[in-house]
Amino acid sequence: MPEGDTIWRTAERLRPVLVGQTVKTFSAERLAGTLPGPGATIDRVVAKGKYLLIHLVDERLPGGEVTLETHMKMTGSWHIYRTGERWQRSRRAVRCLIQVESGWEAVCFSAPHVKLTRASNGPTHLGPDLCTPDADLDEAVRRFHTIAYGATPIGVALLDQRICCGVGNVFKSEVLFACELHPETPVEAIDHETRTELIKTAATLLQVNLSSGTRITVPGVPGGLGVYGRKADPCHRCRTPIKRIVQGEHARSTYFCPTCQPVGRTSPDS
Repeated sequence: MPEGDTIWRTAERLRPVLVGQTVKTFSAERLAGTLPGPGATIDRVVAKGKYLLIHLVDERLPGGEVTLETHMKMTGSWHIYRTGERWQRSRRAVRCLIQVESGWEAVCFSAPHVKLTRASNGPTHLGPDLCTPDADLDEAVRRFHTIAYGATPIGVALLDQRICCGVGNVFKSEVLFACELHPETPVEAIDHETRTELIKTAATLLQVNLSSGTRITVPGVPGGLGVYGRKADPCHRCRTPIKRIVQGEHARSTYFCPTCQPVGRTSPDS
């Protein structure tokens, strides 16, 4: 599933092609109701955690504006083509097509979540977007107290987009490694200072990876990652073999070092 940094880069690629442009064709066969039509304009393209939002202005629509909300999950992607250019994927996989008068087209393939909404800032349940420099980190820390159940493993809580959005399996594993916390540590056992460190670390790692498609969380090591995807490989710090477990109702992968992240440690100093 694309994480916040990937969706951020997708929005960056779409903006120069779409923003300020006049719509020639807007097609989304699975969407009900009135769609934006020819002559609509694209006001902005925004990444919000794992959601990509395209805001359109069309006076023929109720309220005069609408937001296309997409979530890629495991299968979706946005592509950009010149009109008439051959697509890299089948037309059967198209979930939304936006053609603009300047000769470009943006195509959303295979996204499970595609909807039109009046909520221009995205789903209201989402926590602060850690990809943004002005993210309210204190609010994200506060949400640990109000949203995460006491016994919830921290490896599950970090994926809860109601607490903070943008973190997925890769950054979850890398943040816990950086903060030396075992992924099964219950949220109730983690003090306020460590929760704050977790959120700050997640924001830092996400933001330093916005400009490149190659994720680096541990500079100078092969592959650039501390633990993710490295099951049975030696830890860069202590040479202990990395382990992988699955967590939560969706059995999401988490990688960790059992020596650097021992069971029972609730803060890096404990």
